[in-house]
Amino acid sequence: MGNGTSIGRVRGLGSAHEGAHHWLVQRFTAIGNLVLMLFLAISLALLPNYSFATVTGWASQTLPATALALLIVSVFWHARLGLQVLIEDYVHDAGTKFGTLALLNLATIGGGAFGLVSIARLALGGAA
Repeated sequence: MGNGTSIGRVRGLGSAHEGAHHWLVQRFTAIGNLVLMLFLAISLALLPNYSFATVTGWASQTLPATALALLIVSVFWHARLGLQVLIEDYVHDAGTKFGTLALLNLATIGGGAFGLVSIARLALGGAA
């Protein structure tokens, strides 16, 4: 064969030791999304009406605004983790993989920042 010893053939091709952390973070963000979405659904269901003034007044309070901000961060982080795995598994060209991962990072950071700025603007009274 001429490829050296068995250990020499696989050296450098083993586990990256990152999978368990990635898997755990994805599960934690999923649980956080579930809890925060339940809070959002129950809170909205308990509102007396769904007029713009009522909903913006509710969303500008401290607890709902914080929950919405956490939900935005958690949803975008969870989506980024899932799409990263998809890209790493199915995009094989190194340059294309780098480009799509960079685009994914820009999209998630941009979307999350837009959501957080919108919540902050609402909480500070700039609803219109």
